[in-house]
Amino acid sequence: MKIILDAMGGDNAPEAPVLGAIQAVKAYGMEVTLVGRGESILEVMRRHGISDLPAGMEIAGADDVVDMHDDPGSVIHKRKNSSMVVGLRLLAEGQGDAFVSAGSTGALLTGATLIVKRVRGIRRAAMGPAMPNKAGGKTVIVDCGANAECTPEFLLQFALVGSIYARKQLGIPKPRVGLLNIGTEDSKGTQLQKDTYALLQEADKNGLLHFTGNVEARDVPLGAVDVVVCDGFSGNVLLKTIEGTAMFMGSMMKRAFKKNLASKLGYLLCRSGIQDLMKLLDYREIGGTQFLGIRKPVIKAHGSSDALAFRNAVKQAADAAQQDFTGELEKSLAILAEKREQSND
Repeated sequence: MKIILDAMGGDNAPEAPVLGAIQAVKAYGMEVTLVGRGESILEVMRRHGISDLPAGMEIAGADDVVDMHDDPGSVIHKRKNSSMVVGLRLLAEGQGDAFVSAGSTGALLTGATLIVKRVRGIRRAAMGPAMPNKAGGKTVIVDCGANAECTPEFLLQFALVGSIYARKQLGIPKPRVGLLNIGTEDSKGTQLQKDTYALLQEADKNGLLHFTGNVEARDVPLGAVDVVVCDGFSGNVLLKTIEGTAMFMGSMMKRAFKKNLASKLGYLLCRSGIQDLMKLLDYREIGGTQFLGIRKPVIKAHGSSDALAFRNAVKQAADAAQQDFTGELEKSLAILAEKREQSND
């Protein structure tokens, strides 16, 4: 298994991706290709007392870097020799099994779509982070920001890719799919939600997924569904609200435990449980977000990722590459197209 890693993307590049890659190679025994400025990569290694590339690692030279302010649509033409574009081309050419970058989300999505290409039949690729929930599992949010404006057809495809991802990547045998809405009744929402509801009901009837109806935002972190389907605008608001609430609760817990001697003693008694909770909510433990609907795994790591986050993103990419996600999705899309032809006859 070979993972291609953008060594120049992210706030802490190249140090964080280089060190994270080294940790991943040593911990999981996989191969990693670091794409970027060779001298900068080697300088990071020298500063940390590493004289030679570890076995299983190699460097692919790329002199340019995608800037966060670059226009996503022009990156593949104006930044042809950037670490992101070179890495995506290596993936498309079969010189790796997955690609990881903490660079510009828009540029990465555009590059993945135009260079690696979408799965045949997919109209739009979507971002599908897996968030921990109260039930002890994870909930996939599709889409969380890649597509602000959507059609019912887009949301139906998001439901399909999210369901397959939850089953193959998260090991959920029959993922429950819910449509994000302002109420659970089927009459709720705008015309987009109403039309999408009908399509999801039909897909459930045809055995393509397990649709459980509308789901309200407050029930998503509680584990009411395994996959929540929404347009990218609503999904991003939902995701950021969950993240902000987790940060707020964490800070309030710290303040409460520092209040007096008794509360400090209480913290010592439940420290292990609190540390487990904070680890569960730590984005670094997840790694990144996969672009669902792209032919090969492309993982978007958080812009502020440190070495631990990159290590886990590389592991996440390897796990994704081992699953026949594309084949399963193409099969479901073919069944969907067949059912629609039959209904139109």
